[in-house]
Amino acid sequence: MSNFFHDNQDILFHLQNMDLHTIVTLRENNFSEKKLYPEAPIDLNDALDNYTKALEIVGDIAGNFIAPRAAQVDEDGAALIHGEVHYAKGTAEAIDRLRKAELMGFTLPRCYGGLNFPKIIYAMAIEMVSRADASLMNIFGLQEIGDTIFHFGTEEQKKRYLPLFSSGESLGAMILTEPDAGSDLPAVALTAQERNGQWYLNGVKRFITNGCAQISLVLARSEAGVSGARGLSLFIYKRDANMRIRRLENKLGIHGSPTCELQFNQAPAELLGQRRFGLIRYTMSLMNGARLAVAAQAIGIAEAAYREADTYAASRIQFGKPIREIPAVYAMLTDMEINIEAARSLLYETSRIVDLKESYEEIAEHHPERKKEVQDDLKRYTKYAALLTPALKAFATEMGNKVCYDALQIHGGNGYMKDFSVERLVRDVRITNIYEGTTQLQIVAAIGGMLSGAVFERLDEYEKTHDFSSILDLFRLATILRDLLQKTVTFIKEKNDKLYQDYHERRIVELGTDTIISYLLCIDALKCDRKKMVAHIFITQALIRARACVETILANDHSALEFYTEIIS
Repeated sequence: MSNFFHDNQDILFHLQNMDLHTIVTLRENNFSEKKLYPEAPIDLNDALDNYTKALEIVGDIAGNFIAPRAAQVDEDGAALIHGEVHYAKGTAEAIDRLRKAELMGFTLPRCYGGLNFPKIIYAMAIEMVSRADASLMNIFGLQEIGDTIFHFGTEEQKKRYLPLFSSGESLGAMILTEPDAGSDLPAVALTAQERNGQWYLNGVKRFITNGCAQISLVLARSEAGVSGARGLSLFIYKRDANMRIRRLENKLGIHGSPTCELQFNQAPAELLGQRRFGLIRYTMSLMNGARLAVAAQAIGIAEAAYREADTYAASRIQFGKPIREIPAVYAMLTDMEINIEAARSLLYETSRIVDLKESYEEIAEHHPERKKEVQDDLKRYTKYAALLTPALKAFATEMGNKVCYDALQIHGGNGYMKDFSVERLVRDVRITNIYEGTTQLQIVAAIGGMLSGAVFERLDEYEKTHDFSSILDLFRLATILRDLLQKTVTFIKEKNDKLYQDYHERRIVELGTDTIISYLLCIDALKCDRKKMVAHIFITQALIRARACVETILANDHSALEFYTEIIS
């Protein structure tokens, strides 16, 4: 195999060219931690060197240790034996290797044993692990549990739990979904009751990734008689005999990741943060981090599928030549690579914005004397994160599914056989646009930012902070996309028809996402001639999609809304 960091020129390109100065300065408290921790960086270059070294280790473990075991992990899967989950041998070995490499506290502060890396670097690590074995990401990528405790827990809770995550002694799980409350989390029914200062959990949870974890965050109804989101709180639960794993789901893919059904019977737990804020604040923060991770997972799977398809196409001889030389095939490969790079640019931009948002949140909460100084930045980046996180999750996971589908197609009949890795990748990627909120829910989450003007504010910032004169013809194509988006948004708002808007929300969000990505690829093109070609092809194709989308919306055709009951009855 190979080092999955060194062999990915696009990850290297972004790491070398992204502007991390503000993020690193904020995260490192203006590089003051060197006095307390010898491993802390003294400046930006030192921090980048730390990130590079850590990513080299992740890339080596992913390429040379995890990936060779992935097929057997898929074959073996996780097992439930006498009420306890047993990871596949390769999964357990990989977790141990990552633990020994001290990579289990990626984003946690050093005072709790973590690396104190920003999410944008963590996203790179998640992609590489996912490229090696998507199911392992569902364990490695749950470091967000520790992050949530760090942001909302008491200092005593942080000191007690976070070192366990950083050392890898404890793994995490987010326990949200129930048999009758999947995406509809306000309908959660599992109860939390307080007696003599101790909370107890009772009820059933389903589809819980890594539900066997030692430390979990559980969404529960703490307010008797209060329906909806306001009756929910979030609890820290440390695994004990009062929670029973009833079964493991028999899934299409990601077999190395145990998906559990859980029964809580008077299980003791402790409140995280304040009562009633479990869903509207804490779980939404937790899920937004999870959505970044799933987007990175989908990109990693897509990267693996593209490479499998490219290698196969170069060696498969048909009609006297490699099929890679046939236009119908190399066009598919080109589209796959361009869309992977597009998703990666959006992933890093979204991660960067979330990093800034969280840094300003920390300052506002823990340094009240500076709250006024950062409040405008906090408000702005909170708005951008709310727009980009769901847009990214929708784009990256749909892209991942399309790339894997095309990769199997390039393999022909061989791709349908278990002899080739692409068959596993197709099964693994399918969950990415379902869990942590389906694509349809991401559209609902993103549409507000598209219609409120947040998307245009962000585009304005790109235009103010970058000089596109050297690629003016290319950038003009991106501005045409912006004009089409503005025309569509204006039409929808003036029409003021909620049902018609709902029907076209996905078209609007996809048009807006294409526009954002087109600007980001133009920014990339300022730094690399190859990226000019990538940007040109992506934007040209996006314009074709956009014109069809705008024509459909502006046609003001209500027939699908009027006739659907007769059609699907």
